[in-house]
Amino acid sequence: MRFTSDVDLFSDPTLHDPYPVYAELRAQGPAVYLERHEAWAIPRYAEVRNALRKWETFSSANGVALNDAMNAGLNGTVLASDPPLHRRLRSVLSEQLAPRGLERLRADLTTQAADLVDELFDKGEFDAVRDLAQVFPLRVVADLIGVSPAVRGQLLAWADASFTAFGPLNQRMIDLQPVRQAMHEWLESAGPDDLAPGSLGRAIYEAADAGVIEQASCPRLLSAYVTAGIDTTINALSNAVHLFAQNPEQWDAVRLGGAEDAFNEVLRYDSPVQAFTRTTTVDVPLDGVTIPAGDRVVLLYGSGNRDDRHYPAPDRFDVARRAGDHLSFGFGIHACAGQGLARMEADAILSALAHRVHRFETGTPVRHLNNVIRGLESLPVRVR
Repeated sequence: MRFTSDVDLFSDPTLHDPYPVYAELRAQGPAVYLERHEAWAIPRYAEVRNALRKWETFSSANGVALNDAMNAGLNGTVLASDPPLHRRLRSVLSEQLAPRGLERLRADLTTQAADLVDELFDKGEFDAVRDLAQVFPLRVVADLIGVSPAVRGQLLAWADASFTAFGPLNQRMIDLQPVRQAMHEWLESAGPDDLAPGSLGRAIYEAADAGVIEQASCPRLLSAYVTAGIDTTINALSNAVHLFAQNPEQWDAVRLGGAEDAFNEVLRYDSPVQAFTRTTTVDVPLDGVTIPAGDRVVLLYGSGNRDDRHYPAPDRFDVARRAGDHLSFGFGIHACAGQGLARMEADAILSALAHRVHRFETGTPVRHLNNVIRGLESLPVRVR
């Protein structure tokens, strides 16, 4: 049995609203061959989670993008590796981003978030993307990495270009190649002296000096901080404001302190990272469909998060839902190493907003189109 589709997952109309397309793919079967992309899509929750768990079968070693150029550049990175290399590379990130290490940041993040929200609340009107969601994570991550002010100004563009490069080699990716080239030039030229003492960025080079990793791995690990630590949180925060403006009763639940799982539901409902790919190492049977060994597979996080086989009424935004098992941070050995920081940032911002804001009133949102990341370009907001 073989299910096929000629849908373009990365066309402008699909990126504006991918969820009807995802529903069609889920209805077709557990795995659907995408003729335009010469790859398989896995759209259902259980199969996506299982693939993420079985790294030996769904390998990352040949890259996690949908084009050869990006995968060649990813070779040997923490994203595009399997154990034992992956375990060694990830240990450097995990040590710095472990809960105990992050806890020292909580008080400062809480203060920074409250100050920013107070400033925006006093203005009354602001853009939830440019003035809130971009400002806070960028400030936090840039401080943690320890980059100079000149580099800080490039981080947003670098992260956006990097994520869109995980999709196919379409015009959107081609247009952003100069931006990615500038990022790689900085990564290759940067050294410990370019990063603040005590920073996460400096710690990578210290790990190389200690023999934990090879010196050649330093730029690639640094790129994980530069890209993955920013865009996902930015889009999750702006999506949150948009969703709470559309669902004021859900915001009331957050303000009353009865929605500990609110951020998980934001992530489930509109996953910032929509998909990554893997390559099968053996023939994989999935409920009557067989994915041949060596084929590229697109794991659709955003689709799995809306699968009614796992979540009742998945198209309803409900902060009381127990959504902690969402796919938005991945799962298994490649689960997002920085998710603890992202949760801490979100908790600081949402708590500060809950303290000050009774209602969000939004203007017309502008969608930002990226091959992999789902978020907004602009969201005018009035608060009261």
